Amino acid sequence: MIRLPRNKNARVAVTAALGAITMIGAAYAAVPLYDLFCRVTGYGGTTQVAMGEAGAILDREVTVYFDASTARGFGWEFEPVQRSMTVRVGESGLAYYRATNTSDVAITGIANYNVAPFKVGPYFSKIECFCFTEQTLQPGESMEMPVLFFVDPLIDEERRMDDVTALTLSYTFFEAQGTASATADAAP
Repeated sequence: MIRLPRNKNARVAVTAALGAITMIGAAYAAVPLYDLFCRVTGYGGTTQVAMGEAGAILDREVTVYFDASTARGFGWEFEPVQRSMTVRVGESGLAYYRATNTSDVAITGIANYNVAPFKVGPYFSKIECFCFTEQTLQPGESMEMPVLFFVDPLIDEERRMDDVTALTLSYTFFEAQGTASATADAAP
């Protein structure tokens, strides 16, 4: 336990310093803790990562819409190959996205993703996804990237999910930090 000085001014200074150190520590821990919270709970539309298929397939159907975008100034065209697909809850779906490097330099990108409505996040599971790793495209190169997913059958046990008949899976590609083109862009 920390012993506070008897002098009031010194006590206030020590308390303020401890408060500042605590706030700095909380600021550094906030981003990774929030990311962990979102991945565990599905908050903010964060999807789940599954190790295998759902097991049970229900009669209930859900239409999955696919959306794609890129960060401003990112040198890729990025789009879903199909705009939507209807799957039964628990059934695995396989969708593809296409990326093309329209710049004259190699670019490494990484995708950020979510689903809407946000409340579906805990029930949307990806088995395989290009978003788990960085993707590098050479100038003019195109690539089709798969997403293998399912809607967890547990969604059927939640009454607040009864109104969910459609959801949107969105990806945004950003340039990965530390790549040659990112370094070149940062040069004076």
